Amino acid sequence: MNERIFISPAKYVQGKNVLDKAGLYMKGLGNKALIIADDFVWSMVGDRVSASLEAEGITVHKAKFEGESSPEEIKRIADGARSENIDLVVGLGGGKTLDTAKAVNHWLNAACAILPTTASTDAPTSAISVLYTPEGAFDQYTYYRKNPELILVDTKIIAGAPPLMLASGIADAMATWIECRAVIEARSQTLAGGLPTLAAEAIARKCEETLFDYGLLAYESVKRKVVTPALEAVIEANTLLSGLGFESGGLAVAHAIHNGFSVLEGEIRRLTHGQKVAFGVLVQLALEQRPQAEIERYIDFFLQLELPVTLEDLKLGGAPREDLYHAAQAATKPSETSQRLAFPITAEDMLDAILAADQYSLAYKRRR
Repeated sequence: MNERIFISPAKYVQGKNVLDKAGLYMKGLGNKALIIADDFVWSMVGDRVSASLEAEGITVHKAKFEGESSPEEIKRIADGARSENIDLVVGLGGGKTLDTAKAVNHWLNAACAILPTTASTDAPTSAISVLYTPEGAFDQYTYYRKNPELILVDTKIIAGAPPLMLASGIADAMATWIECRAVIEARSQTLAGGLPTLAAEAIARKCEETLFDYGLLAYESVKRKVVTPALEAVIEANTLLSGLGFESGGLAVAHAIHNGFSVLEGEIRRLTHGQKVAFGVLVQLALEQRPQAEIERYIDFFLQLELPVTLEDLKLGGAPREDLYHAAQAATKPSETSQRLAFPITAEDMLDAILAADQYSLAYKRRR
């Protein structure tokens, strides 16, 4: 396809305490809302959001998210809501909750509002869900006919989340320009279904620029649980800029590495999406033969954010070579986004790049 395509949510709202205005912003989107959240998020902010919707005359139904954005979980929640005439689905929580909400919304044919409680992924704005098996292995990307109608980001809530969540979101967002650049060079198709637009390219570039300028300041801000201009900028980069940039700009190796690692058992399963993507960024840079100074700029940045840059950091220090090859095979399947580079990649190529990225980081750490 030679058409250039750009897609986006209808409205993005970000600021302190905007969850208390949820009803105001959702007024007109629907009259019967299904709010999907896990137990922790319900206890933290669920009542605030429910009260705000009810104050605007929106009836609230609650659905408990049970931990995995799997087809089984999506079907369970959607089946439970079919008899309620739901016309607005609200996802409240982290990335997997939000992906589940978008999937449920698709099956209920309703309007969709996404309320992230962390800035740990760029999932909120997209018309895509990443689905996993009930055991936590990557299953598939699913694509929907439309993006959410509303993204509502409360920066005070995000400032109170663990610093690791923000760092993970920065790593996820740091892949945006690197992957978009690769897709542009290869003239590959994006997740929006066409070639990248100039708008997507500009957004992806601005995303990386913002992260390098303000990422470390934002990380220190959340350690004190304060909302600063630097944190506001990085939340927008993690959520809006990265979300628009990855969907309309394209994915490549960094996210394919995440998906490949998901087939492995053990402690790596406990790492966040962004922690695995951080290492995936280094793998892609190695594959692309980027200069040493460029690669080390990312290694240094990730180290300051306490993100993984070696296999040992990923809890894979003692992993047998055959396990790493198994992950490399999963990351280079014909359907994987690693195949959107300008040159073909085999599982052997990917394994070599994984080991090279590990060695580059070890060498940099020694010199430091």
